[in-house]
Amino acid sequence: MNTTMATEFLTRCFRQGETIAVLLRREVPARIMQRTVRLEQAIAPAYMRWLAHENTTGVNVYVAANPLRSGSRKRTKECIAEVRHLYIDIDADGDARIAAIRASNGIPTPTAIISTSPDKYQVLWQVEGFGFALQESALKQLASAFGGDAACTDCNRVIRIPGFHNAKYTHAHPVTVEYLSGSVPVPEDFRLPESYPVAVLPLCGFARRIANTTTTHSEQDWSWVLSELSSGKEAAQLTQALAVRRADKSNPVYYAQRTVDMASARLALLAGTSIQDVITRLEARRSGELPAALCSARAKEIAQTAAHMIARQKLA
Repeated sequence: MNTTMATEFLTRCFRQGETIAVLLRREVPARIMQRTVRLEQAIAPAYMRWLAHENTTGVNVYVAANPLRSGSRKRTKECIAEVRHLYIDIDADGDARIAAIRASNGIPTPTAIISTSPDKYQVLWQVEGFGFALQESALKQLASAFGGDAACTDCNRVIRIPGFHNAKYTHAHPVTVEYLSGSVPVPEDFRLPESYPVAVLPLCGFARRIANTTTTHSEQDWSWVLSELSSGKEAAQLTQALAVRRADKSNPVYYAQRTVDMASARLALLAGTSIQDVITRLEARRSGELPAALCSARAKEIAQTAAHMIARQKLA
């Protein structure tokens, strides 16, 4: 155990005097303990020794990503004092997705990336200016854009504390952290296109009529791009047209490229093209615009996100 790492992480995430929720969970036999304590108590050497002891017996150690209201005994949404972090859980193809996050010009550099087990990560942005509704919307957009766990969009979500071990596996994995940025972004710094609801995704490669008349501009763009691609429009021409059409975006070219590539990947997968062939096509399309390593990681992330979108729709 590295309690120094754990102490530094908590000190970076929370302020003196704040109440935080520490969660201890054993998988077998199932047992959950939760303690609401002030930061000073949580980082005290005796408390860290207790957490380390519990961890050695197979207990996983977590902390709520946001501070609690003073005096709170529970970790319900009503007990959250403020939005301190945005976060996404990445449980599959982690290295490719992290590469896409690092390369994206639509989001700020993450505050920290936590390695929870091989190829699995939790990504944190320490933020300010987010209300609870705006946070939830941003978390859904991040999960949609980068293939995160779509279920992790609650303000009372917990994250692993680096310095302890992930005890879910036969061989416990040390949880580590990499700090990338000391800046504190605000909502305007996150420039992601709105997520694409299942309701507007076509079943057979052609854009369906959208019954909801309150669709966003990005949802309309998505349906338009799918229709144009299905009718034979070239991706390069469509990208240029969408960038002009959405000049209101902070980065119209990035928005257009990602929308067109995601739509074409989805249509190709629905048509029976293998995911590897989709990745190859996306790499070829952007090879002259991006460095090779970034181009490859981006193509893989987009193809896999499109595959997840299709799988989610089939389960709906």
